[in-house]
Amino acid sequence: MRLLLIRHGRQSSARCNVDVSLSKEGERQAELLKKRLSKVKPDLIYTSALLRAKQTAQILFGTDAPFLERKELNEISFGDLTGKTDQEVRDAFSDYFLEKKKQTKNLRIPGGETPREVFLRASVAVLEAIAHKKETVVFVTHGGVIRALVAGLLLGDPGQNLLFAEQLEHASITELSYNEETKLFSLERLNDYAHLEG
Repeated sequence: MRLLLIRHGRQSSARCNVDVSLSKEGERQAELLKKRLSKVKPDLIYTSALLRAKQTAQILFGTDAPFLERKELNEISFGDLTGKTDQEVRDAFSDYFLEKKKQTKNLRIPGGETPREVFLRASVAVLEAIAHKKETVVFVTHGGVIRALVAGLLLGDPGQNLLFAEQLEHASITELSYNEETKLFSLERLNDYAHLEG
């Protein structure tokens, strides 16, 4: 089974994790990704319940595609950081970001979730997809979810999520394969955004 984990295009607000539409740049990123994926025919398409992910999926596969919307694929809860600007976040939560740089533990966002909690909910959608026994499954989701899934599925430790790209590019592709016989995942590509590089 081939699993394509796609990060949504850039959102229209600079504030942290607000549920808003894609920006014009985000729409352009999704259109470039659509060209890149023109030969991919997914058997299942999952999307988070957040608007930027749903809009990205609609640009990629058309508004009539049979999307499976799952709130379990929503971005990690940023808790007390939600709705704040980058500068406000840096000023108010400097201790958190110093700890985050160490990449040593399953760090909780102040008032929000840990990578392990994100993995536990998002992996429900992955297990559902595996149960369908399809060839190609697409997940249009978020950077925090993708990193938690990759760390959890490959290492068994979602808390090591920052070992897999501290930042994922918008409209990037991360691809996993799943072997039904061994029940193991392998990483085929991570944060692939060649389609955005001109």
